[in-house]
Formats: sequence, C-alpha cells, structure tokens
Amino acid sequence: MSNKSARWVKEFGTTYAEDAGIVLRDKPSPLWRLLVLTLLLSKRIDADIAVRSARELSRAGWRTPRRMLDSTWQQRVDTLGRGGYRRYDESTSTRLAEAAQLVIDRWRGDLRRLHDEAGSDANRVASLVQEVKGIGPVGAAIFLREVQGVWTDLSPFVDELAAEGARLLGLPTTASRLAREVPPQDFHRLVAACVRAALDDRTLEAMMSAS
Repeated sequence: MSNKSARWVKEFGTTYAEDAGIVLRDKPSPLWRLLVLTLLLSKRIDADIAVRSARELSRAGWRTPRRMLDSTWQQRVDTLGRGGYRRYDESTSTRLAEAAQLVIDRWRGDLRRLHDEAGSDANRVASLVQEVKGIGPVGAAIFLREVQGVWTDLSPFVDELAAEGARLLGLPTTASRLAREVPPQDFHRLVAACVRAALDDRTLEAMMSAS
C-alpha cells in the first residue's frame, strides 16, 4: 500500500455519491439515488450543480422509483431548478420519470436485480445502465466507478478519466496495478481522487503538494 495514495484517499477521495448525501449501500433506495445522480451528471453541466440537484430531489422525498413517479413533471422541474439545474430541467424531468418507469418495469424497482442480471460483468452492467434514456458510456462509467464500492465483484474498475488522473498523479493506470495502491475497501475512493485530479488543475496541484 502506498502512503501517498492513502493520503490522497483520505483528503481527496470523496465520491460524488457522498457529496450528494447518499450513503451508498446494496439497497434499493441508495442504488436508485445513485442512478438519479448518474443521470444528472451525464449532462454537460457542472458536477457541483448535478450534486446539489440530486440532493434536492432526495430532499423532496423521491428516493425510490415509485416515489419519483408520484411527483409531477412541474414539481421535478421546480426541484431541479432549486439545485441550479436550469439549462436541462425540463428534459431531465421527463428523463427521471422514464428512468423510474424502466427500473420498475425491468427490475421491479430494485437495481440489485440489474446486478444479478449482469453478474460480475462490468461491461454488462454498463450496457444495462445505458438502457436508461440520458445515460451513455460516460454516465455508465460514472455509475461503475461509484457502485464498485458496494458491488465489489465489479472492482477494480477504472475508466479512461480515472486512468488519466492516475497518470497525472504518477500512479499506475491499469485497474489491477492501481488496486495495489490501497486496501480493497478504499479503491473506489482512490478512483474518485484520480477523477478529481483529472478534472481540476487546482485539485491536481493540491494533491501533488500533499504528496
């Protein structure tokens, strides 16, 4: 285990789910909330806005697909607006209802069934997640980066963005070698830190200074 990587995990390894107030567990509600966050992050919009908007949706009580469908289109638009998600609020309001209906129809409201369907195949998980309108390859990678913390059979997973962050930090860029840097339970946090380094020069500078 690398002391440098352990420090980065501690100081910079906060996941998007944690930022959104999601205590990620292998349970229907937090997995649904992660899918919602993934959908919001999939748009070309600031991640902080997506995270705030995910918090607002949870605060409104729409923490399950059924609860989401109980809301109106306008309620969702207004709630997204409170999070600052104004550019895509109307289209995303529609997408959220479509996602909820898909999860109910396909996996009976429980994304653990998606995991069961895919098995330990990360590519299959990515393919199934992309059945949600509005989530493409980038969104599927976000979902996998985060969910590997609880669906540990998918770990270690590293996408191109995380690999680029690892390269900038002087870390191995392949999943198997990067996984040697930290204990298994911290790997998803190291990936999160690598992503932050890739996305923000100031974070990268702070991480290099901290090392």
